[in-house]
Amino acid sequence: MGESSLVNLEITGLYAGLLGLLFIVLSINIIRLRLKYKVGIGDGDNKELAAKIRIHGNFAEYIPFALILLAIYELNGGTVLMLHICGASIFVGRVLHAIGLSKTIGSSKHRQIGMLTVFISIIGLAIENIRSFIF
Repeated sequence: MGESSLVNLEITGLYAGLLGLLFIVLSINIIRLRLKYKVGIGDGDNKELAAKIRIHGNFAEYIPFALILLAIYELNGGTVLMLHICGASIFVGRVLHAIGLSKTIGSSKHRQIGMLTVFISIIGLAIENIRSFIF
């Protein structure tokens, strides 16, 4: 732990760090396939590359918002248990989503469970942040 400050987001920082590393792994997967198939922009009508791009894009669409909600909840004095449950669920959900889409571009249990855990975490954090404001 560093010097004390007015803002302390250690738990959000943990999950932001883990998710940041996962984001880089997803990015490297795209770069690897772009080199393999010699595709500079877009997906070159390659289904494997299109799936990896979508996994990365979906991550980029959901994770910033989820981390904002997690950080606000932590700043507002949210419980450590809820922070870890939501942070871990978001991380595990994104890993499962990536695994599911890596196996098939169609529906899969991994993909469904992954998105459901992220949705539930976002909903839970949204409700807790609203509740914190009202009460």
